[in-house]
Amino acid sequence: MTTEELKNKTKKVALRVIRLTATLPNSREAEVIGRQLLRSGTSVGANYRSACKARSKADFISKIGIVEEEADESLYWMELLMDSQIVKSEQMIPLHAEMKELTAIFTASGRTAKRNR
Repeated sequence: MTTEELKNKTKKVALRVIRLTATLPNSREAEVIGRQLLRSGTSVGANYRSACKARSKADFISKIGIVEEEADESLYWMELLMDSQIVKSEQMIPLHAEMKELTAIFTASGRTAKRNR
C-alpha cells in the first residue's frame, strides 16, 4: 500500500469512527467510551501524516510508534463498546477489522524502520 493510499485509508477510518460515535446511545458509559474512541480513532490518520513528514529516521520511528499506539487504543475502545453491548458486534466488526489491519501495518512499518536504522 502506498503512502497516499494509507493516508486515504486512515482518513476513511476516521470518518467511520466519527459516524459511529455520533450514533452511540445517550448514556454516561457510551459518552465516555465514545469520546475516547473519537480521540484515538481520528488521531491515527493525523499522526500518520505527521510521521510521513518526519525529519529523520529516528523521528519517523518515534512518530510511527504513536500511530501504532493510537490504533491499538482505538481497538481497545471498540472492544469495550462491543463487550459491554453498547454497540452490537455485527455493527462494529468491519470497522474493528480495518483498525486491526492498520495496527498491523503500522507495527510492521515501525519494526522495518528500526531494523533498517
